Amino acid sequence: MKNTLNLLIALLLFASCSSNDLDRETALKLIKEEKLYPKVIDQEIYTGDPVHARKVLETGLEKSGYVTVQRTRKIMEIGKPIISFTDKAKPYLLPQTQEDIESGVWRVKIADEVLEEVTGIQLLEGGKNAVVEYKTAYKNITPFSKLARFSLADNNIQKTHFSLYEDGWRMENKSVR
Repeated sequence: MKNTLNLLIALLLFASCSSNDLDRETALKLIKEEKLYPKVIDQEIYTGDPVHARKVLETGLEKSGYVTVQRTRKIMEIGKPIISFTDKAKPYLLPQTQEDIESGVWRVKIADEVLEEVTGIQLLEGGKNAVVEYKTAYKNITPFSKLARFSLADNNIQKTHFSLYEDGWRMENKSVR
């Protein structure tokens, strides 16, 4: 009887100590797992596209020795690559899929996006839902970052939604930028 009473008290204490609150550490861990941080940010370069060739020239990647751009073409060369990558660019080239090869596309690494911190947690609807705000930053920025369509210098604040289930907090698929 005494053992049963002690076990009951221990279970009651354990249940009262376990919390359904979402803290920053838990949110950070769940975001990292779900969104697979750190992420490689890449940019597609269509090697046969004159528009991409012009962008590459404007960014100075040819002068820096990362690419060569063919400025004149013969009719027989239409559809062949205008842009080619030098050995200096090889560390930034990402593997090509079969579809990329057929389309004349190379993906180049722009930077790594890393999860820095959870900046805030807003509990909603009686504590069963939450909006978590977090900050990411860009690290290992490459010379090809000049092609990015967004600023890599800014702090990137994002929001995501969490819901409380019987087994704990889960991140929902809907994210807000």
